[in-house]
Amino acid sequence: MNNYTQLRKIIQVFHQYGIHLFGKRKFDNLYHDLKMEPIFVMGLIFELELASTMQLNDEDAYSAQVPAQIIQKLIGGKERH
Repeated sequence: MNNYTQLRKIIQVFHQYGIHLFGKRKFDNLYHDLKMEPIFVMGLIFELELASTMQLNDEDAYSAQVPAQIIQKLIGGKERH
């Protein structure tokens, strides 16, 4: 899957959660700025992994706090086998 297709799918999942990625919004902290509970952040990451067919390692998943950071790790990650 090419990066453009992955990015479209990732953006769609963020939009389903009500997270818009325009301008500086992509740098909003999921916990502090968007007031998300950790369980919802983990659900978001799970859905992003499914949509992009990529998988984050546990350390990256638990430390993810900014949408731009998650996108960078997913697109630069390894494909699921």
